[in-house]
Amino acid sequence: MFHQYREMTKKGEILSFNDTGFRVFSQFEEDGKLLFVFSVLGMSNKSFVEIGSDDGVNSNSANLYFNFGWHGLFIDGNPKSIKRGVRFFNKYPHPWYYKPKFVCAKVTRENVNELIAGAGYRGEIGLLSIDIDGNDYWVWDAITTINPQVVIIETHNEFGMNNIVVPYDPEYFYPGKHPIYHGASPVAMNRLANKKGYRLVGANELGFNFIFVKNGLADKELPEVTVESVLTHPSVEEGYKKFDPIKDWEYLEG
Repeated sequence: MFHQYREMTKKGEILSFNDTGFRVFSQFEEDGKLLFVFSVLGMSNKSFVEIGSDDGVNSNSANLYFNFGWHGLFIDGNPKSIKRGVRFFNKYPHPWYYKPKFVCAKVTRENVNELIAGAGYRGEIGLLSIDIDGNDYWVWDAITTINPQVVIIETHNEFGMNNIVVPYDPEYFYPGKHPIYHGASPVAMNRLANKKGYRLVGANELGFNFIFVKNGLADKELPEVTVESVLTHPSVEEGYKKFDPIKDWEYLEG
């Protein structure tokens, strides 16, 4: 499929982003969406950093590792998940490539660059994935030690089209004061991406995992889309109703 996408790209036959999703290891259909993106961009840099990876198996990077020869770093705050991941990748290593690195740590704005650099990752990488159910926005905002080509990050659709972010709390643990009160709205996350030099190219079907590509990379083949265009699943509108109990709580503008 990767090679088919590559040939189609060369011929100017670009598929609709919405038609590219499938799941191998990812939680939803992110494996297919990311494979399509990298078939257009090319895989000149086969390195990833995944923050909030759980065990690294049901992740956004495992398909790239096992089937396309990538290498990278999994970071998670749950020691049981890290232990399970190390055991799995030791038991089923890729026969020709280095096993991924694992770091067990609670990730904050203050330590994220040190954790990444300490594991040996600096400069350009292929993929950054962030899903920590809390300070995702603030952690991405703080990252300077790596320059990813592609970023996939979780937004909080329950916040609707409001440009809001829950204030940073380095001690936050899900579910906190309320299971909905964390993270950033899609609009706020998109604004952060734009500020950092990225454009929104799509999302998973449910619309909460946004995929951004660095500006200057395949701008024509992977055009920018609007936030509204990826929030079309029926569950999105249902999610808006969950915001009512906390709509008057403290938020910052994105």
